[in-house]
Amino acid sequence: MTREMLSKVSAWARKKSPWVMHVPCGGCNGCDIEIVAALTPRYDSERFGVLQKGSPRHADVLLVTGPVTAQVQERLKRIYNLAPNPKMVVAIGNCAATGEIFADGYAFAGPLDKIIPVDAYVPGCPPKPEAIIDGLVKLLYKKKREKDT
Repeated sequence: MTREMLSKVSAWARKKSPWVMHVPCGGCNGCDIEIVAALTPRYDSERFGVLQKGSPRHADVLLVTGPVTAQVQERLKRIYNLAPNPKMVVAIGNCAATGEIFADGYAFAGPLDKIIPVDAYVPGCPPKPEAIIDGLVKLLYKKKREKDT
């Protein structure tokens, strides 16, 4: 198999079956509970090929929740760098997007997009599992359109 053909097969598989890694940065854990709920059989996110992985080396999409604190900032950058290219990041909840109620805290390092590049935002406090799945599907559709043009 040539390198070009292997690259095309890999890109097709990533669009059809995104493997996600949940990266909790802190906060109240409301978004974490909703992500776990979205990955259960009730919502059946596997019908879109979504599969949770425990290692950033196997993940295509990083689902980041909570406010980025000074304590977790370097770890988050390391996890981002370990993920294979092309990697995608989704900010789940208001805390990841803006810091929300934690923004004035002494440990707040900044909103997620100031630390690592973000491809999609799923707003809410906490967002419903349906919104998380919808955000993932829209992100994959957006990436597919970008590749097609």
